Amino acid sequence: MIVVEQAKALALNLKNPQKVLSTIPAAAAMKFNNTELVVVPHKIDEVRVLRNLGIKAPSPILHYYDWVGRYKPYEHQRMTSAFLTMHKKALVLNEIGTGKTQSALWASDYLMKIGEVKKVLIISPLSTLERVWGDSIFMNFPHRVSVTLHGSSSRRKKLLNTDADYYIINHDGFSIIEEQSLNKFDLIIVDEAAVLRNPSTNRFKTLRKFINKHSDIRLWLMTGTPTPNDPTDAWALAKLVDSPYCQQTYTAFRETVMMKVGQWRWLPRPESIEIVKHTLYPAVRYSRDECFDLPDTVYQTRKVNLTTEQQKHFSRMLKHFVTELEEEGTITAVNEAVKLQKLVQISCGVVYGDDGRHIEVDCSPRVKVVQEIIREVGGKTIVFVPLTGTLNMLERELSKDWSVAVVNGEVSAPKRNVIFHNFQTQTDPHILIAHPATMAHGLTLTSASTVIWYGPVTSNEQYIQANGRIERIGKKHTSNVIHIEATDVEYRMYERLKNKQKLQGLLLDLIKEGTR
Repeated sequence: MIVVEQAKALALNLKNPQKVLSTIPAAAAMKFNNTELVVVPHKIDEVRVLRNLGIKAPSPILHYYDWVGRYKPYEHQRMTSAFLTMHKKALVLNEIGTGKTQSALWASDYLMKIGEVKKVLIISPLSTLERVWGDSIFMNFPHRVSVTLHGSSSRRKKLLNTDADYYIINHDGFSIIEEQSLNKFDLIIVDEAAVLRNPSTNRFKTLRKFINKHSDIRLWLMTGTPTPNDPTDAWALAKLVDSPYCQQTYTAFRETVMMKVGQWRWLPRPESIEIVKHTLYPAVRYSRDECFDLPDTVYQTRKVNLTTEQQKHFSRMLKHFVTELEEEGTITAVNEAVKLQKLVQISCGVVYGDDGRHIEVDCSPRVKVVQEIIREVGGKTIVFVPLTGTLNMLERELSKDWSVAVVNGEVSAPKRNVIFHNFQTQTDPHILIAHPATMAHGLTLTSASTVIWYGPVTSNEQYIQANGRIERIGKKHTSNVIHIEATDVEYRMYERLKNKQKLQGLLLDLIKEGTR
């Protein structure tokens, strides 16, 4: 097979050319250097037909797309995008940190460019609406318009009428606009699609009903952990993409992949992993270990909202700092770090009383995002918490679903070493919650490849040192560093830490700009 890019055609040397000539109307026979060839337009539909005939033809995106944006794709991203362009309904099971978002955006942009797709709906967690999807579109696809459908029901419905290319909404928000969305979108991309794994939920039922009404719509489901609980999680995802290998009912699938060992207890069958792989079709999967061209560290940001209580305390504290500035004329370098830390404390769910006590405030959106990320990662994860007052709260919440160990200044050195050893070599603990100051030089915790920063530190040294615990010499996979932020203060702190810039003067700049 020869790709003739100038003519946007494929030249095929076939034993049975009639098979293609009779199937593809635009195909033509020709002779070149005494060789009989079949020339076929190199387009999506023709490639799809060729593949159905057993002929491995490349997706046109690999030859006729300029891969717009600030960054050029890695090879696994090119192949993921190519896969998506060739499947109307498909699963992207690439691990976290491998660039699923960008792959899906390149594929959708190409389909819009050739007229296959006009409008795209992106369904994602609240934490990724703006910082992940919105920012990626804004920074890499300036020729495309996106709108985030967020706020009250009436506001979301109003925004839906905005003329845009991409519409971004959270999982639970889709039910609000579902009726208005019929025949509006040609493609739906669902990020963190594992939330649809339970077929009895409204999320699943709403999307399935919508897809059934609009059978021609494209649907791409994206998740690095399709079976976070057990093999039965695969059924709902396979059903949504119309997998030909998916059993008709959930009950039948459960009987196939699980065995009953008690009145209420089920265990996976030994062959369940292979059955799940077979059932999740069509799907593309790249692990971090396969992506040799990735950078050493991939940084991500997850945006959360302050609760009403947090916002009250944050605004009050910031107003106090503004008053200080007006009275004293400046904020000294000596106490700037303290002030930043106080603002971070509120964002993380702790307010310090006048008597020095730690007072917990509702920060459930932030905790929920941590839980989402841990499920997405699947493997061992380190959560860095720079505030002693939030460690116990977070341990309490995360230990409901995972085995958790906590390391802070109160944990003795011998006990600390035991925790580190177990985390590195044993199945449990699954999650390590640690104060960054406890991460000594020379400490290796490479059983985890992902760290979550629950809140930013004020020390560059601590930040670099803590992230370095999951680094390895000659490592094959990427480290994921995920920042959780709720305010401009946190965003700016992370940006300076990431770029190894001093934090001095940051608060003063933000106050002058009128930050929130």
